Amino acid sequence: MRLQRDISGLELAKKLVVLGYEISRQNGSHIRLSTQQNGEHHITIPQHNPLKIGTFSTILNDIAKHFSLSREELINKLFSPR
Repeated sequence: MRLQRDISGLELAKKLVVLGYEISRQNGSHIRLSTQQNGEHHITIPQHNPLKIGTFSTILNDIAKHFSLSREELINKLFSPR
């Protein structure tokens, strides 16, 4: 599945609720998310619109690694219509 190219940082933060992420703090234009699922994990997402594709890709890779998912599985979990 191809990555969306028009997603904002805030939209991504909202989608990550499915994986148990919650906004733990915000500093300027950066949002810090934390989850306790599968062990403690923190990520920082810039609140840009849209996210740069490289930044978006790196964030997804980090989350996929934490949850021991392939990148495709993670993308399907977050962006497939329910």
